[in-house]
Parts: sequence; C-alpha cells; structure tokens
Amino acid sequence: MINNPIIKVIIPALNEENAIGKVIEELPGGMLAEVVVVDNGSQDQTFQKAIDKGATAIREPRRGYGQACLTGIKHVSEQEPKPDILVFIDGDHSDFPENIIDLVNPIIRGEADMVIGSRALGNKEDGSMTFPQIFGNWLATTLLRLFYGAKFTDLGPFRAIRYESLMQLGMIDTNYGWTVEMQLKAAKYKLRYIEIPVDYRRRIGFSKISGTISGTIMAGYKIIWTIIRYL
Repeated sequence: MINNPIIKVIIPALNEENAIGKVIEELPGGMLAEVVVVDNGSQDQTFQKAIDKGATAIREPRRGYGQACLTGIKHVSEQEPKPDILVFIDGDHSDFPENIIDLVNPIIRGEADMVIGSRALGNKEDGSMTFPQIFGNWLATTLLRLFYGAKFTDLGPFRAIRYESLMQLGMIDTNYGWTVEMQLKAAKYKLRYIEIPVDYRRRIGFSKISGTISGTIMAGYKIIWTIIRYL
C-alpha cells in the first residue's frame, strides 16, 4: 500500500498540437504531481500547447519514442522527492486519460508493480488500430509468452509502473522497442504485472508508425529483434 503516492505522467509527443491539449485536460489532475510532455522535435505548436495547459514541456530533438520516454524519466529522476509511480500515455488522444485511475490503483494497493492498459481486452473504435498493429501485437505477445513466459495481450503504450521498479529494469531502447523491452524485462526481473482493459479510439492526426509502410516494417523488425536480443 502506498499512502499519498506521488504520481507523475510522461507524454512523448511529436507534432500533436491538435491533440496534446485534450490529453492534458482530460487527465485526473487532482491526483497528479506533474505532467511532463516531451516534445520529440515537433515542427508545430505542440510545445507551446503543452505549456499553455499547465504541463512541464521539455524539448528532445533526438527522435525516437523511447528516447522521449528516457528524457522524461531523466527529468523526474533529477527531482526530489522521487515519484512513487510513473504513467506513460501517448499524446495523440487515442487513449482515455481518465483511465489513469484504473491503472495506478493496483500499484497503490500493493497488488502490482506494473500495469499495462490492454487495448485487446478493452473496446476499440472501428479503425483505431490497423491490421498490421493488431497482428504485430499478437505476434509479439505470443513470442513473449514462448520465450519469457510472459502473459500479455498487448504492447499498449498506456501503462503505469512503480518508479523503483522502472529503475530496476535499466531501460535503454530509444525507439520502437521501448514497450516490449519494458514488458520482457518485467518478466525477467519477476515484477508483479497485470493488464487491465482500456478503451481505444482513433487518434487525432497522422500516425508516425502505423501510418506508413516503412514505419510499420521498422517497428515490427525492432520489436522482434528486441525480444530475441534479451534471451
């Protein structure tokens, strides 16, 4: 049980000026110590929109989803007191930010070290996930089960984890392998993890990964390579 937990949210964002404000507005702000938006080299007003909504905005010109997450972690790690729980959510408004309450509660109650928001278990709006995304998640979670005994249904980026547990994992991936690295390491280090259903809707704007053939191929390759790398 964590009494009066310090919860911080990290939002990697690249060209999300039309969505980032909505994401921040819909967060349950009363329970959050800080919202950190890591602008990953945007060429629009993402950075300013985040500031306007009261978030801490950080510029990270080095591209890569994982790199943005690592930069956000570095920021919160340099502060005192350290957070108890970190939440990661995308800045495209595809997730429902109010579901953070459901993600962090098992950690607060001492029932889990990491909670993954599973889109596979929740309700998906038509068109919110492409076939390559759905197949890729199935393949990756199947490989995680075969190689690591990890029982996941999704690599969903919406997740919560104890800060101390995250530090134990020693995350290093700077791009597409970030989510699967966290999950396979959680299995290797025997963290207590669970999945909860989360709903998912069509994102605002254009996907940098699933929206292009090259992005889909590169993401798939990196995810499989990451799974094999840590065997």
